[in-house]
Amino acid sequence: MALIVRIDVDRPYGREPLLRHVLSRLGSDLYFPRIERLGYLRELEVILKLLNGLGARAYIFFRRCTLPSESILELIASGRHEVGLHLENSRSFESFANEKSILERHVGKTVLAVSKHGSGREKYGLHHYAPYEPDSYVHWARRSGMKLFLGNLEDPSIRPLEDAGVFRAFPSAFWLEPAWRDTRTFSIDWLVTQANALDTVLLLHPENVLADPALLADLKRLLISVDTRILE
Repeated sequence: MALIVRIDVDRPYGREPLLRHVLSRLGSDLYFPRIERLGYLRELEVILKLLNGLGARAYIFFRRCTLPSESILELIASGRHEVGLHLENSRSFESFANEKSILERHVGKTVLAVSKHGSGREKYGLHHYAPYEPDSYVHWARRSGMKLFLGNLEDPSIRPLEDAGVFRAFPSAFWLEPAWRDTRTFSIDWLVTQANALDTVLLLHPENVLADPALLADLKRLLISVDTRILE
């Protein structure tokens, strides 16, 4: 068994310093071009290089405003990672299918995994649909031929739903950032033990991990201690 590493790429230019935070908001709500010298997906690049150096594989979930650059696509290909849709406008199947199509045209391949941006608590940006309705995402994913849904619940002991081995849905994840995790019940030690026995989703956001040396150390420990895998 293994860690299923889920990386949600929420901010095109990260959150710090102020200029990059502003560029992230512009890129999310209106438009700003993908300029790598200004830090476009800089934190994701660092995390991917870490994963590739350790031979760890991950699902990388992109919003419309965080579509991967050529250099990021090269890192994804060299690490044999999988691209997924980080669904933002979840108002209907049509809006879901539109975002899926945008990502697939950009990366030039079929996208088989989906996650949701936000857990229903807040509205994150102009185009974001805040309600969290996982039954709809599972239905839409199945309807469109996808194979995996990774959900946002915060109890990582909840086991996945399976559909005769064709479609899998993990309702919950171990959130690496402690603000979304019961750290007394679900410690890093707990995850090492759990993931060595059962497939368990590890969820992280690159800009948060790189802003906290303790989180980065936790991530490195997990990647060294537990195998990672992509579900076939």
